[in-house]
Amino acid sequence: MEQGLRFREDGTFTVVQITDLHWKNGDEQDRRTRALMDAVLEAEHPDLVVFTGDLISGEECTDPRRSLSEAIDAAESRSIPWAAVFGNHDAEGSVSRAELLDFLLEQKHSLTQHTDGISGFGNYMLEIQGESGKAGAALYFLDSGDYSPVGHIEGYDWIRRDQIEWYAGASEALTVRNGGAPLPALAFFHIPLPEYNEVWEKQVCYGSKLERVCSPLVNSGMFAALVEAGDVMGTFVGHDHINDYWGELHGIRLCYGRATGYNTYGQEGFQHGARIIRLREGERTFDSWLRLDDGTVIAVQDKHLPGA
Repeated sequence: MEQGLRFREDGTFTVVQITDLHWKNGDEQDRRTRALMDAVLEAEHPDLVVFTGDLISGEECTDPRRSLSEAIDAAESRSIPWAAVFGNHDAEGSVSRAELLDFLLEQKHSLTQHTDGISGFGNYMLEIQGESGKAGAALYFLDSGDYSPVGHIEGYDWIRRDQIEWYAGASEALTVRNGGAPLPALAFFHIPLPEYNEVWEKQVCYGSKLERVCSPLVNSGMFAALVEAGDVMGTFVGHDHINDYWGELHGIRLCYGRATGYNTYGQEGFQHGARIIRLREGERTFDSWLRLDDGTVIAVQDKHLPGA
């Protein structure tokens, strides 16, 4: 599918972030997940849907490609443009990350892409066209991997140096095209950066932190690159199912989505849902809110003070 993303006539562009579906084989829990996605998309009418990883629980899927097809169908069947990055569980089954990516690339309404020659599967950038026909904003998508590639380091993978260099180069090229001013941008990946823990501990945050931040133990410098480039206004991740907070660190809003899928862990009283993001052409800011399974919209989340 050609990109074709553009701001609406009223100057807005709306993204629905869906994360951690953990789709398996279409059972009752998956049907609950689908009903939630249907309700959110019908209510929000987004310009783009972004799936931020763990679309499927690969190890538990009888046919991972079929499960992946079912997971993205709420957007695909509505002809809504959508894009995806992988999480740490998607390729744990019989189908590799590369093969799952090939499947995503084949879908009619998928904007998912791949950049050859760097680490990961599904690093790419999408532009949103403004009224003038020139790019008005950019969206970066990065494969944050799965598990630590170094034997003596436990936990999760990190965004690699060549991916960071790719982002920095793409950002610089857009800045040059934009007359030297960084283009307003957002970034999407699955595993939170270590700075997600720092922002909770040191800054005012909004929302819930009901589990630890499961970031990599190695800080590879992705956040520093974002700060230096000056274009990305917010990052959006999943991975930690019962965290949904956001806070601003050094001018960048670090945001969790709201876990969408029922076929995985959660916490009683913490509803599943999705995060909505609204850009406005020409503005270096965005609005964001949560839409929950019961239809509740949370525009103002509870405040958490550092050290509390």
